[in-house]
Amino acid sequence: MLETVRPEPIRSPVLDGLARFGVRHGFFTRGGGVSEGIYRGLNTGAGSNDEARHVAENRRRIAQSLGAQPDRLVTMHQVHLADVVVVDGPIAGERPRADAMVSATPGLALGVLTADCGPVLFADAQAGVIGAAHAGWKGALGGVLEATIVAMEGLGAARRRIVAVLGPTISQSAYEVGPEFRERFLAEEPDADVRFVPSSNEGRFLFDLPAYIVARLERAGIEASDLARCTYADEDRFYSYRRSVHKSEPDYGRLMSAILLEEN
Repeated sequence: MLETVRPEPIRSPVLDGLARFGVRHGFFTRGGGVSEGIYRGLNTGAGSNDEARHVAENRRRIAQSLGAQPDRLVTMHQVHLADVVVVDGPIAGERPRADAMVSATPGLALGVLTADCGPVLFADAQAGVIGAAHAGWKGALGGVLEATIVAMEGLGAARRRIVAVLGPTISQSAYEVGPEFRERFLAEEPDADVRFVPSSNEGRFLFDLPAYIVARLERAGIEASDLARCTYADEDRFYSYRRSVHKSEPDYGRLMSAILLEEN
């Protein structure tokens, strides 16, 4: 028998302040799901090796929590690039290959899946335009955040009104990288050197992905904030790809962060 505990997402005070305009959101944790074993909790990764019925039930619970019909919770085939899609209804068939979505359609929930990368939820409540982006280092460096803002402007949003919130993401203390990573990164953005500090392991560095994401958003001219929750450090609440590798686990679950506009 499936567990009946409801999901209890983390919510941003900034986005909660837009509830009066019909904006609903949630940065969902592992809590309230039915998956078992290494996927214990609210795994939403259809690409994982979890039981498909468990993933479907977990997604249904998230849709219910947001007040959306299950078929109106839409997600992407995320590819760590900067492509953005405009969504105006349920997606039939194959999911779009993209890392961000925007919409002005009430009752449609936009969801992104993460397990260390940065989930970013956007809203211009006055214009009735929302967005959701999956920002790993590659996507953030490639411009997925800025591309999401431009796509929102195409639906009538104004940059000066857009707010963005970064959800649970791997923190700098847990994100060790090699010198080749740093060199590749700085070759494209030299000013990002401040996001790297030396690791205790000689020749290696700790990269501050959350600070980098927030800085990109602020540089784009929008209000941005970070929930400051580390996916790696809190195993009870979050899935983490890097932690699963360090524990030699065969697979890992995916968290979902989602946003929608209420129907009138």
